[in-house]
Amino acid sequence: MAPVVAIVLCFASGYLLVGLFLPRFAAWNTLLRLSLAVGVGLGVFSAEHMVRLAVGISHPWVIDLLVFALLLSAYVLIRPGNTARVLLATRSEEPCSTRNQKILTVAFALALCAAIYSAITRSLVHLHGDGWDAFSIWNLHARFLFRSGAAWRDGFSLLIPWSHPDYPLLLPATIAHFWSYLGRESQAVPAVIGLVLTFSTVGLLFSSLAILRGRTSAMLGGLVLLATPFFIEQGTSQYADVPLSFFVLAAISTLCLYHHIPEDATNSRAQRLLVLSGLAAGFAAWTKNEGLLFLFALITAQLLFYIRERNRGNPDRIGAPEKSSARSLGLFFSGLASLLILILWFKHSVAPHGDLFPDAASAIHKLTEPQRYWIVFRWYFKSFFRFGEWWLVPGTVALAIYYFLIVLTKKDGRPRGFNIGLVTLSLTLAGYFVIYLITPYDIFWHLRNSLNRLFLQLWPSAVFLFFLAAPDSMQEVALSRNSHR
Repeated sequence: MAPVVAIVLCFASGYLLVGLFLPRFAAWNTLLRLSLAVGVGLGVFSAEHMVRLAVGISHPWVIDLLVFALLLSAYVLIRPGNTARVLLATRSEEPCSTRNQKILTVAFALALCAAIYSAITRSLVHLHGDGWDAFSIWNLHARFLFRSGAAWRDGFSLLIPWSHPDYPLLLPATIAHFWSYLGRESQAVPAVIGLVLTFSTVGLLFSSLAILRGRTSAMLGGLVLLATPFFIEQGTSQYADVPLSFFVLAAISTLCLYHHIPEDATNSRAQRLLVLSGLAAGFAAWTKNEGLLFLFALITAQLLFYIRERNRGNPDRIGAPEKSSARSLGLFFSGLASLLILILWFKHSVAPHGDLFPDAASAIHKLTEPQRYWIVFRWYFKSFFRFGEWWLVPGTVALAIYYFLIVLTKKDGRPRGFNIGLVTLSLTLAGYFVIYLITPYDIFWHLRNSLNRLFLQLWPSAVFLFFLAAPDSMQEVALSRNSHR
């Protein structure tokens, strides 16, 4: 009975919280809400667990029921105020013929079934995770949080530096919270969490693309992600990279949804999407240290576009002028605030200093070594072709070819949400580059063991932005090409 109560409270809390900020779209609204609710619910459970440990409450259901009651009250009071469906400033027609639609639907269904079968099989084979990080970092931190009682802080000590005690705790705290309901440790919990977040990422990608671009683009995007072997492999490894990719995608997709809402549909409920985007970005930062870099990149990108539009006085995007105002940034930060407080508390009062940042003199010295730049650039280039572990043609190469042959023929301006997302991913990749330059570890070892997973963290969002920018139909491609002549 206890596991059922935990699952219901987790999902219901996420569903209510998402419902407070997500407008009702004309189509695919339910799938989008369900996909977001899974990740948000798990994030809420992790925050509740840390609050419970900090306050010293022994029973997990005390805070869970309190949070659920508050969310339910807010939902009942706020939700009925505006239930009108929101129409986006995008076309949703299906460019494929009926026959091609059927073929694409069958291909997507087969890929989904194959991915589910593969993921479940891998989870059953690797009960304790697939790799060193699963049991030496994430599950180890979960065991410290579950077993140690009032002495839980002792698990985050420099005496065990190989466990990376400075890593954020969304995944370990969520696992420990479910274990608290069970009263014992069960490897089924991290395995199921990995499976659920993996396919919630697919659901989020599909539903957001279906709302913004139509079902054909959604199936193509979902097919690319499902057909990425490395995505399914890492999703079942009990690492934190796929969970991070979920929250990165959630932050970018909700931001794009907001900026696609036309001027006449702008209302207080639509603006709450910015709160949801900030909340997702906060959960990303609470998942891994790389999420902190992503959060900084996302804030920087929004500030850059805000400053540019103020200077130009002519916003290059879809939507109303007020979407560029300080109010938009304020709404984003309001969603981020509670998670930022939690992260700052953990970093300041619990976690030791991280191991990736050497002293200033050593960092400056490494930044002046040209060969390190060449090494990192070469690994970036090689990983572009190797990423994904495809058998024949890497998905990165296939999408790049398609982009340069077709997408670049479009002459219409990109919506502001797409531009912010693209700049955010670029800044995040640049941040990874700098970290490799100053790493205290052997640079070749560090690149070999982490770069492909860093790419994976951004891969679902890259697929989303790609199909968000792709033409709706070959007719549109022909018209765009003719306009160049």
